[in-house]
Amino acid sequence: MRVFSGACSLIAVVALLFVLNVVNADNPYRYYTWRITYGDIYPLGVKQRGILINGQFPGPTIDCVTNDNLIISVYNYLNEPFLLSWNGLQQRRNSWQDGTFGTTCPIPPRRNFTYALQAKDQIGTFFYFPSLSLHKAAGGYGSIKVYSRPLIPVPYPFPAGDHVVLAGDWFKRTQRQLKYFLDGGHNLPFPDGLIINGRGWNGYTFTVEQGKTYRFRVSNVGIATSINFRIQGHMMKLVEVEGSHTVQNTYSSLDVHLGQSYAVLVTANQPPKDYYVVVSSRFTSKVLTTTAVLHYRNSYAKVSGYVPGGPTTQIDSSINQARSIRRNLTASGPRPNPQGSYHYGLVKPAKTIMLANSAPYINGKLRYAVNSVSYVSPDTPLKLADYFNIGGVFSVGSIQDRPTGGNAYMATSVMHADFRSFIEIVFQNWENTVQSWHIDGYSFFVVGMEGGQWTEGSRLKYNLRDAVSRYTTQVYPRSWTAIYIALDNVGMWNIRSEDWARQYLGQQFYLRVYTQSKSYRDELPIPKNALLCGRARGHRTRPL
Repeated sequence: MRVFSGACSLIAVVALLFVLNVVNADNPYRYYTWRITYGDIYPLGVKQRGILINGQFPGPTIDCVTNDNLIISVYNYLNEPFLLSWNGLQQRRNSWQDGTFGTTCPIPPRRNFTYALQAKDQIGTFFYFPSLSLHKAAGGYGSIKVYSRPLIPVPYPFPAGDHVVLAGDWFKRTQRQLKYFLDGGHNLPFPDGLIINGRGWNGYTFTVEQGKTYRFRVSNVGIATSINFRIQGHMMKLVEVEGSHTVQNTYSSLDVHLGQSYAVLVTANQPPKDYYVVVSSRFTSKVLTTTAVLHYRNSYAKVSGYVPGGPTTQIDSSINQARSIRRNLTASGPRPNPQGSYHYGLVKPAKTIMLANSAPYINGKLRYAVNSVSYVSPDTPLKLADYFNIGGVFSVGSIQDRPTGGNAYMATSVMHADFRSFIEIVFQNWENTVQSWHIDGYSFFVVGMEGGQWTEGSRLKYNLRDAVSRYTTQVYPRSWTAIYIALDNVGMWNIRSEDWARQYLGQQFYLRVYTQSKSYRDELPIPKNALLCGRARGHRTRPL
């Protein structure tokens, strides 16, 4: 790490060191240099200060291929620490690079850090975002597209184009004002609107040609609201969910919950003119709506008429749609073997973990909790404290693997898990709002979701054959969702709510997937350029 005055002269040296030392020298490298700044943006028609990457909002799209190495040098020109996380990239053996404060020190102002990532054994639709504080409410996010390797068959013809849809809620208040609400013990106000690719009503255009088929990669990058996505007069064929090829069902609209991503094929088979691309809020008393434009090339008829309506507060239709999304068992994933060759339903879980969210008041202020523990960030990333054996930062077992029913309290909660174990996790939601849960470092099989209390008898309704594998799942009000997950990735991994107010106020914890082995086959060494903060200052990483 150097100040900017010496950074340019170091780029070539740092890049060479990464080529010689990081993830996998047998696969291609892609290099990026990003400048993080504040700048004026107009998402809802009024000037706001947003977080830009290389002057852009949203930030640059990362296009890569399975197993590519991504070397991303980030220069922080903000007047505050900054950190990026990579939603859905599994960081195989490498939680050092995950970009949450539990694993990685923030980049100080006027400094830089170079991430070394790999899209190891992954394909699909992902995104990156700023993970500190409420930075996500100010922008700083962008799309990650991971394509299959040339010799790996894809279960549909290659589309004529690839369109990114980064959609979600937006606030006119600054991220500091929103933080003030939360720090004062209150929830966030209702969002002011929705945006698509950083723009408000009809502010963005997707261009297509008559008769051709296009892939739309849709991600909910908001902080508070589930959305519904649809295109006027066009059906959507679902082909991928968060890295898994799916059974190719056709939908007129799709619910996309916080943090989720989908890829659909849309054929331009309607009379040439402009059509509405619509995003609206789900499960909100006041329905927010915004639009972009689907433009047929060489057509001159503008969008007109009413914006097509979509589902609003209905739960049953959303549950039925979620259950209809299944894994394509015959399609190849990132490897040539079919996705169905891994028979997860034949593996008996070694353990069941039940996680119950709640919204307690602690010391007179609103907090959010998991199994009665409201997470508090320590002064030192957990991964560094673990590596350097720094005491007093966290204790393993500070959160129970079942709801306790006791009074909620605040702690730095870390749960133990054994490397290479196969477990069942049940998300139990007794609140009246939809929850969206994400697990860093993994994808998991969503085997069941129902209303009411989960019991052991609920397993009789599990889908043990073709459940979709993904990294973010919804839990409906007063309901449960069950997942199976193979813990094959050593590290310190964040399990969190994708509702950013809930995450900020404690609905998260870390899963320490541990092995006594020190082999690099199980976990990569600490990066030589790792930033050291908090009580890790003064320690050494590895000699250059």
